[in-house]
Amino acid sequence: MQYLTEKIWFPDVDNASPEGIIAVGGDLSTERLLLAYKTGIFPWFDDSNPILWWSPDPRFVLYPQNLKVSKSMRQVLRNSDFKITVNQDFRAVITECALVKRNGQDGTWVTNDMIEAYVKLHEFGFAKSVEVWQNNKLVGGLYGVDLNNGVFCGESMFAKVSNASKVGIISFIQNTNYKLIDCQVYTNHLESLGAEEISRNTFLEFLKE
Repeated sequence: MQYLTEKIWFPDVDNASPEGIIAVGGDLSTERLLLAYKTGIFPWFDDSNPILWWSPDPRFVLYPQNLKVSKSMRQVLRNSDFKITVNQDFRAVITECALVKRNGQDGTWVTNDMIEAYVKLHEFGFAKSVEVWQNNKLVGGLYGVDLNNGVFCGESMFAKVSNASKVGIISFIQNTNYKLIDCQVYTNHLESLGAEEISRNTFLEFLKE
C-alpha cells in the first residue's frame, strides 16, 4: 500500500491489499480523480479516515444486456408517476446521497470534500446524475463517473420513496448504450438487478476498449 503525495500517480493495481486498497492520501483533484477512474481505482472513505483508494478484485459490475427487471418492477415502470431526468440537478442528487440514512451505516462516505470534487467532475462533463421526481419533488437518484469509454462508474444512489432508486437506474440503463456499469462492490440491491462479480483484470480490459 502506497502513501500518496502531491504527485499525481497511482501504483499498479496488482499491488492492492487483499481488501482492495491500493493507496492512501493524496487529494480529490479533478486530475487525480480522472487518472484513478481511467485505471480502475476509486476513492472510498469517511471523515474519520484519510482518503482511501480502492481497486477490488473481484469487481462488481452489471452488463446492461443482463439487466433483470422483475414483473412487479415492470408494472411500476409502466404505471408509476415518476419522472426521470439526467443532469438536471447533480448537486442535489449527490447531497441527498450523503444525507440518506442506510441500514448498518452510522455515517456517510460522501463527505463534503467528495461532494465538491464530484461537482467539479460534473462541471467538466465527467460525472452524471439521474434524478427521479414525483409531484415535482426529488425522491430518488444516482450519480457516477463517465469517461466516455463506454463504462459508467456508479457511485451512489438514494431513494426517499419505495422503488425510486430502482426506477432511476433501470430507466438510465435502458435508455443508454453503455457496455458496462461499474457497481464497484457487492450489494444485494444491485445483485437483484443482475449485477455480478468479474475479475479485476477483466474489468480493466473494458476500460481500455
